[in-house]
Amino acid sequence: MFNIFRKKYETKDINTAGQELAENPNILLLDVRTPAEYNAGHLPGSINLPLDAIEGIAQKYPDRDRRIFAYCQSGARSGAACNILAKLAYTDVTNIGGIMAWQGKITTK
Repeated sequence: MFNIFRKKYETKDINTAGQELAENPNILLLDVRTPAEYNAGHLPGSINLPLDAIEGIAQKYPDRDRRIFAYCQSGARSGAACNILAKLAYTDVTNIGGIMAWQGKITTK
């Protein structure tokens, strides 16, 4: 039976995701917070694409099969971003939660 309530993206702990990111630099790491939040501190290698601009992702990243990890401050906005990405036909999307739980290095601008 088809479950219409099934999420169309995966979820993963941000620190577990960090290990995968270290092993696979081809994963697109999206920080969906505001530019001010991003500039105050973000995960190394992340790209800032705020939630309110997420629908424009196809212009810069048209490969809908590329593996994408999304995060925000607590995990709520990244969940919303993952829902949008799934609706835009991105096939390998993972919500890794919030930077508040991150135990690794933070980069600032």
